[in-house]
Formats: sequence, structure tokens, C-alpha cells
Amino acid sequence: MPHLVLIGLAAILLWALVSHRFERWGVAGPAGLLLFGAATVIWNVDAFGDALDSSVSEKVVEIILAILLFVDATEVKGGIFGREGKIIARLVLIALPLSIVLTVVSGVLLVPHAGLLVMIVIACVILPTDFAPAAHLLRSRYVPARVRQIVNVESGYNDGVISPLFGMSLALAVVWSTIANKSESEISEADVEKPVLEFLGSFFNAVPATLIAIVIGIVLGAGIGYLVRVARARELASAVGVRYVMVLLPLIAYGVASIPILNANGFVAAFVAGIGYRLTRVRGNESDGIDHSELLLVDEVGVLASHFVWFVLGGAAVLVITSGPDWQILVLALLALTLLRVVPVYLALMRSTVSRGDRLLVGVLGPRGTASIVFGLLAYNALPEDEGVIVLTVMVATVVGSILLHGAAAPLLLRRRKPIEA
Repeated sequence: MPHLVLIGLAAILLWALVSHRFERWGVAGPAGLLLFGAATVIWNVDAFGDALDSSVSEKVVEIILAILLFVDATEVKGGIFGREGKIIARLVLIALPLSIVLTVVSGVLLVPHAGLLVMIVIACVILPTDFAPAAHLLRSRYVPARVRQIVNVESGYNDGVISPLFGMSLALAVVWSTIANKSESEISEADVEKPVLEFLGSFFNAVPATLIAIVIGIVLGAGIGYLVRVARARELASAVGVRYVMVLLPLIAYGVASIPILNANGFVAAFVAGIGYRLTRVRGNESDGIDHSELLLVDEVGVLASHFVWFVLGGAAVLVITSGPDWQILVLALLALTLLRVVPVYLALMRSTVSRGDRLLVGVLGPRGTASIVFGLLAYNALPEDEGVIVLTVMVATVVGSILLHGAAAPLLLRRRKPIEA
């Protein structure tokens, strides 16, 4: 077992022993694991960097993301889009692409040496929202129930939507960076041929790979969901058995999509499997969501997986600090957490049924967390060293900034609003 994984598991074990007391003091799991990770790797930062930049670490974070995408999809209540189809469509199909464009333009102006293609990768890394570092925001009595539902559903869908774009843009960035980092005399035919073929494969397979992943997700998710519903109705399976099914399903969906002959997008397959499973599992039930007794295990596995990701972020933060980040990168992270999300969201929701104040609130409530960390680690692993460090630095600055902004500042600002009566 790689040292990084072993140390991470040990750190999570220690955190589990003391987390209750720290959480009573106001230190949430993400912040606590981040500090654990930083304290663990500070003694040998170079060794951590080598462990992070390995194929084993890449595969671990890929599997973690597949599980988290599945969990996001299964937790939505009320149809495919949680009874907010038009609003979610505006956020995912208008606000998110606009945020990507604005982020790329801002990044090229602030960090021109990174290049356009790397900036597209960075936009895909730092824009997905995740309420893990600021879960208390969704429980705040100052947040209207509708806003809570909208941002919760949006956070589940934008990860699944952005993952195919991330995969293709990363492949293109790797090709260009491999060529650009060598002088003309150093470039051989083999240097160009391999990355170009890899990109062409990714580019021309992007749509088929996504479609195949959707089919895999629908077949597995809807099929297993139907079997679970029948088995529960006839008392063939218990809630405990269904919990195991829900943990194994995203792994199977990701694994099937990753079979070489299919070469599909495992992230999309896992996410769609979650949607298909939820829709067929709850069909005919009085409740519009999966019962908590069945969600319990996959939720806990998702939390455990995200704990490992937050531990790795702590080490990555030390790695970034020791490399000396540029102020331009910090400005880009701040913009990503504020204007580059708030403005597109506000514009996308104009002339909708969402009030002006709630539009602004939806834009402000956009914490960054696990998905950004995983995408950032995958990019760091795939790109050449210089570009990889830039992506890692922007990711760390954005997520740590989100902990400060959404974990500390946002609750103070929300208290200025009138409390929502129960």
C-alpha cells in the first residue's frame, strides 16, 4: 500500500477518535482533516509530492469521485431535478458555461504564462460547488427552503456535467504542454505522436464515451433500482442488504465504463447510475426520496472517502505554500469564489420565478470542496510539473478560501437577513 494512502487512513482513524470534541468547538471535519494532512506531510514535503504524483493516487481519487457523484445523484428529492427543472437548467446550461468563459478569460489575463488550455482545465477544477466544507449553510434558518433545494440539486448536477469537459480539456492540455515544454531540437516524432494520438482518441471518443457511459449508468442504475424495489416489496432483501447494493453500484458502474473495449467516462456512468437508481427505487412510493435507512452506508462511505480527500488537501496546501504562490493566482481564486459565480448565476436567473434577493443568495452560496480537490489532483498528476503546480495552487487557494468565505464569513452575512419562519 502506498505510504500516502496508509498515512491518510491512519490520520482519518485518529480524527474519528477526537472529532466529536473538535466539532463541539466548531472545527468541522474538512477543516480538521486539512490540518491533520498539513501536520503530517510538513516533515517531508518532497516525498508527499512524489506520492501524490503517482498512478495509484490517481486511481484512488478517481474511485472516490465516482462514489461521491453517485451519492450526489441519489440524494436529490422530487424527480430528476428536484421539482426545479427550469431553474436547474438555467444554472447548469447558462450560468455554468458563462462562469467557465469568464474564469478562462480572467485566468489568461492574470496568469498568462499558464496558457489558454490549462486555464480551461483550471475553470473545470474550481467551479463545481460542494457543501461539504459548509454544510451548516443548508441548515441555516436564514436560507429559504427553495434556495436550499436549488443550490443542493445544482451542486449535485454541475459535477456530473463538467466531468466530460474536464476529461477532454485535460487531454488537450497534456498534449500541448508536452510539446510546448520542449525546444524544437528536443522534440522527436515519438514525443509528438503519443500525446497527439491520446488526444485524438479522447476528442473523437468524447461524445461516444459519454453516450456509452449514460447507457451504462441507465441500464445498471435503473435495473438495480427496479430489482431493489421488487426485492424490498417481497421482503427478499433487508435495508442492510440494500445498503451494500448502494455502495457497490457506483464501483460497478465506474468499473464497467472503464473496460478498455468500452472506454467510457466512468464518472458520468456513476452519476447517471445514481439518477437511474433513485428514480426506479422510489417509483410508486409515497416518499419522493430514498429512505435514510438505505442511504446510511453509502453516505458514510462518501464521508469517509471525502475525509481522505480533505487530508490530501492539507498536504497539498503545504506543498503550495513552500513553492511560493503568486498573488495573481490568489486573486483568481477570490474572483472564482465571488464575481465569477455570482454574476453568471444572477444573469441566468433573471426573469425567472426566483426573486432578486434569492438570485444573489444562490450565487453567493457556492462553496468549493471535494470535486474541486479531486479534479485538481487528477490534473496535477497528468500535466507536466510547471502546469501541474499552477493547477494545484489555484485549486488549493480556491478551496481553502471557500472554507474561510463560506464557513466563516457567509454565516455572519446571512444573519443580516430576516430569519425564515418554520
